[in-house]
Amino acid sequence: MALPLRPRLPQFLPRLHLGREGRPPRRSLGVAFWDLDRDTGGKRCSTDVGLVPSIVPTLHYQDSLPRLPIPKLEDSIRRYLGAQKPLLTQDQFRRTEAFSYDFQYGFGKELHDMLIFQDEHSRHTSYISDIWLNSYLGHRNPPVFNMNVGLAFQPDPKAEYNDQLTRATNMTVSIIRFLRAFRTGTLEPEVLHLYPEKTDTKLFKEFIRWIPKPFVCQMAAMCNVYPMDMSQNFRLFSTTRLPKFSRDTLFTDERAKHLLVLKNGNFYIFNILQKNGNMIQTSEIHANLKYILSDQSPKPEFPLAYLTTEKRDTWAKLRQELLHNGNQEALKKVDTAIFSLCLDDLLVKSPDDFTQIMLFGNGYNRWFDKSFNLILTKDGSAAINFEHSWGDVLTILRFMKEVFQDSTEAHAVRPQDDTLATNASRAVQKLTFHLNDSLREGIQNARTNYYEAVQTFSVKLVHFEKEGKTFLKREGVSPDAMIQLAFQMAFLALYGKVVSSHEPCSTGAFKHGRTEVIRSTSVHTKECSLAFQQPAKHSVNKLKVMLSTCSTYHTQLIKEAARGQGFDRHLLALRILADTKKGSLPDIFTDSAFAQINHSFIFSRHLFNPVLNFGATMPLVPDGFGITYSLQDDSITFNITSCSNYNTQDFIQSLITSLEKIVLVLKGRPISR
Repeated sequence: MALPLRPRLPQFLPRLHLGREGRPPRRSLGVAFWDLDRDTGGKRCSTDVGLVPSIVPTLHYQDSLPRLPIPKLEDSIRRYLGAQKPLLTQDQFRRTEAFSYDFQYGFGKELHDMLIFQDEHSRHTSYISDIWLNSYLGHRNPPVFNMNVGLAFQPDPKAEYNDQLTRATNMTVSIIRFLRAFRTGTLEPEVLHLYPEKTDTKLFKEFIRWIPKPFVCQMAAMCNVYPMDMSQNFRLFSTTRLPKFSRDTLFTDERAKHLLVLKNGNFYIFNILQKNGNMIQTSEIHANLKYILSDQSPKPEFPLAYLTTEKRDTWAKLRQELLHNGNQEALKKVDTAIFSLCLDDLLVKSPDDFTQIMLFGNGYNRWFDKSFNLILTKDGSAAINFEHSWGDVLTILRFMKEVFQDSTEAHAVRPQDDTLATNASRAVQKLTFHLNDSLREGIQNARTNYYEAVQTFSVKLVHFEKEGKTFLKREGVSPDAMIQLAFQMAFLALYGKVVSSHEPCSTGAFKHGRTEVIRSTSVHTKECSLAFQQPAKHSVNKLKVMLSTCSTYHTQLIKEAARGQGFDRHLLALRILADTKKGSLPDIFTDSAFAQINHSFIFSRHLFNPVLNFGATMPLVPDGFGITYSLQDDSITFNITSCSNYNTQDFIQSLITSLEKIVLVLKGRPISR
């Protein structure tokens, strides 16, 4: 049988994100349109490995994943200019156009050739992997207020299991089961099935597991099966972002066997893995967590965790002082812990309150530098706060799905279970830190800065209930396109300007892929937004054609981004090459228009996962909005954050009005003013 040169991936990717009619894949690319309610092929068990062991080894597909393509330079310049056009005046655009073509036919060609040469000699990874990681690690602002993402779990379907101790134990056990499954190669690979009834079967898996690794992705693609990159899972556990001057580093120690628990600003650890790598008894975990929850130690006068909310260079200096002041072993325990479990005394009063708890909490009961913090409030509400440099939402959502299903379907402990007479006081170690006057002053300054930042923060979760995914699909438009258009219409109506927007799209179908940017602001959304401000000047049919045009163009942007054919990551790589290899930046990168398009006032993520209650993200820029949204059949949920003087409630009202106008036009009705 002749194998194709590469998987037929590009033809399939667009179907994953668009929300069109047709058979949905079993799992969806990126952070949009997930369908994770799949039959695992067997009943879940509560063994140490947990989860149903996979027939196909976890990393079976990894080596033969297609490599992330580098776009043609002329294509990136064309797309870049297309994204710039709605943001600039005619004179500004002509200037930017001249800079862009000078770059394309001059210095840019040399840089592009250098990038291709480097990529050809780094075939084990993608051209963007290290660049994107270093870009994240180079940010000097606190990740908690800029990069970290909050994701709230659904409650346990059995209400009595939402007790803090019970749920903390069950979720911790399931997380360790996930870790063990990944490390032993029994975690099911993350795979997209175009026809799951044919390929998400024992027969197919028994067949594909015997295909040699160099050819397995090509063979899978011939069967309409598309594996996803799983390399980020290596950083999921025992990983910490270490503050350094100019650029942080990631530190991972897979030998670690202990769990970090924070309660009331105090730090506790206990070994959760045995020397042979197996998990300790669930009764021991239960007893250890009960012991920690019963500890009445007051909040420290100078809680160390505030330092992870500080600017990175400041935190780097203070960390050095901590190390020099005799805290090496304690910090090593924190840095190498498998993950951080945060047991809060807080009660969730509302979705908005929960959003704030999972994004930044009280400041002293999180270690925001850990790969992820599992947060359990006093009423058993659970959420993840994860540091973004090491991985993307795609990886975390898969992890959350497995943990939720395992912890709710294979309970390790029950609410009525008594803890066994284990000596938890010997197993649990409370960490102590030695502080001098300089460190106390640093912690106090960090606390002050934290509360100042919190004061500028606003959040609102809102439901649009007039229509949803079903209606938009029936009208033949992309739901994602209409939502992105509504953002533009809302901002224009409020503030009188068209602004840059940023929607990430996963490139996880490629080896070591990260994300590409969908630049939703276009000449079509600008024309449509302006027209909807004066609907009396246009017929309903004309407005409907504009909506269709926006949908078609946005669909094309999604296709390109999912195939690695955007322009943002390509130009980022070329800019860094120019700076590091040549020591100077071409005019295209010093042009004010380049800074303007990268100042994204509207940063949005489409999240959907049955185990996800809702998510939240910070704005990319201080004067912008961070928006997560999910589509239901008959409604749309938005969670909107802001750290600026913009009134979040005004924006929400403008967004709802914009969506109502879109719905009216799609129904063929005129817009009444």
